[in-house]
Amino acid sequence: MTAFSETLRNATWSDHESAEGESYLKELMSGRLSAEGYGEMVAQHYFCYVALDGVSRALADHPVAGRFVFPALYREAALERDLQTVFGDDWRSRIVPSKATTTLVARINQMTDWPAGYIAHHYTRYMGDLSGGQFIRMELQKIYGYDRDGGVDFYLFPEVGSLPQFKNEYRARIDALDLDEAEQQRMVREVKLAYQLNTEVLAELMHVVKAAA
Repeated sequence: MTAFSETLRNATWSDHESAEGESYLKELMSGRLSAEGYGEMVAQHYFCYVALDGVSRALADHPVAGRFVFPALYREAALERDLQTVFGDDWRSRIVPSKATTTLVARINQMTDWPAGYIAHHYTRYMGDLSGGQFIRMELQKIYGYDRDGGVDFYLFPEVGSLPQFKNEYRARIDALDLDEAEQQRMVREVKLAYQLNTEVLAELMHVVKAAA
């Protein structure tokens, strides 16, 4: 019998590749964007994670969703440090959520009423941050010269410990979810939707940086 974590991974692999292939990320990783162009992504992440971490706090005592609430993963403070590094002390006045981000944030906030949906969005974001996000961090450090004092703090998880061990434990918790077939399929669809919404954020970012060029 296929583990549910494997089912999720297999069902969303093409979506994952689509997100990685977005032209904004290609431009970013090739070093063709300014620091402010990179900061636009940091800003959109900030709005998304304020929502996601807020739902985490709201569901911390839930018997199911609570098993996926890890304060060591919260990203709001790290993103604030990154935004200050990129934009300066007045960063709050310089960032606005894009239309795609506003849509994603609204969907995340709806998950307070659906624990499995919350896990779907949590899985989509954090498992990516702990995996491919680590490669992105190393490349951004080379391109922009950021270190551990802001700039790429979003990708640093000092309180998590061993990332491979944490990810294995996370997958084990996914596999232990007591969901019937219908709810599993509903969760798979939500993961696919989460990937789609996140990819739309990246697509809109490309339009933003082109307009600013």
